[in-house]
Amino acid sequence: MAEKRKGARSIKDIPSDILEKLNRGEIETANLTEWLAVDQRLLLENLLLQNNRKEYLIPILENVDQLKKQTVNTLNETIGVGLLHLAIKNKDDEFLHKLAVYPADLVRCWSAYTIGRDNKLTLKEKLNRIQSFASDAHFGVREICWMTVRPDIAENLVESISVLSEWTKHENENVRRFASESTRPRGVWCEHIDALKQNPGLGLEILEPLRSDSSRYVQDSVGNWLNDASKSQPEFTVEICDEWLRESPTKETRYIVKKALRTIKK
Repeated sequence: MAEKRKGARSIKDIPSDILEKLNRGEIETANLTEWLAVDQRLLLENLLLQNNRKEYLIPILENVDQLKKQTVNTLNETIGVGLLHLAIKNKDDEFLHKLAVYPADLVRCWSAYTIGRDNKLTLKEKLNRIQSFASDAHFGVREICWMTVRPDIAENLVESISVLSEWTKHENENVRRFASESTRPRGVWCEHIDALKQNPGLGLEILEPLRSDSSRYVQDSVGNWLNDASKSQPEFTVEICDEWLRESPTKETRYIVKKALRTIKK
C-alpha cells in the first residue's frame, strides 16, 4: 500500500519503477512530490486503454491542450469533466463507477469531478455522493473532492451549511473536516465565499460542534476557518474565541483558538 511508502523528497529521486506504476495507475502516490510527478496525460491514456475506452482520449487531450495554465488542479478538473461529458454522451455509467474505486488516487480525483460537475444532480445528491471521497484514505482525493463541490456550496450556502452541519457528527474525522474545510470563507486554491467573509456567523452551525474536536486534522481546519474570518471580521473571531475558551477550556479548543488568532496577533 502507498501509505507504507514514504515517497521521495524530490521528483528526480523517485525510482523509475515506482513512477512507471504511478503512471499506469497501479499504485497510489505516497506524498505530494509523487502527486506532482504523475503524468496525468499518460495516466489517462493507460486508464482508457486498460478499460477499452481509447476513443475518449483525443477529445479530452484537446481540452487539456487548450488550457492557458496547466497545473495539477486544472488538469484534474479538465480530465474529470471530460470523462463526465463523454460518459453521459455514451451512457457509460459503468465506467464512471469504476473510476470511483480505482487504485490510483488521481483517477479517484477525476471521479470526484464527475460528481461535482454533474449538472443533473441536486446539491444534496452531490454532497451525498461526494462523502465517500471525503472519507478517502488519500490526502489528494480529500483535497480535490471539496473543490469539486465548492461552487455549489457557495451558490447554495444555507442549504449546504444545513447538510454539512450533520457531517460534523460523523465518526470519520475526514468527513467532519470536509464540513469545515469546504466552507472556509477564503479557502485555498479556490474562489472566496463573500457571504461568509462578510457574515462568518452563518458558519457557526458547522464550527460550534467542532470546537473541541479530538482530531488535529479537524482542529487545523476549524482554526484556519476562523483565521480566514478574522481577515474581514476580526471582532467576530475574537468574540467567538473568547466564548469558546470560557465555555470549553480544553487543550483542543485552546489549540484551535491559537490558530484562529494568528493573523490578529501578528
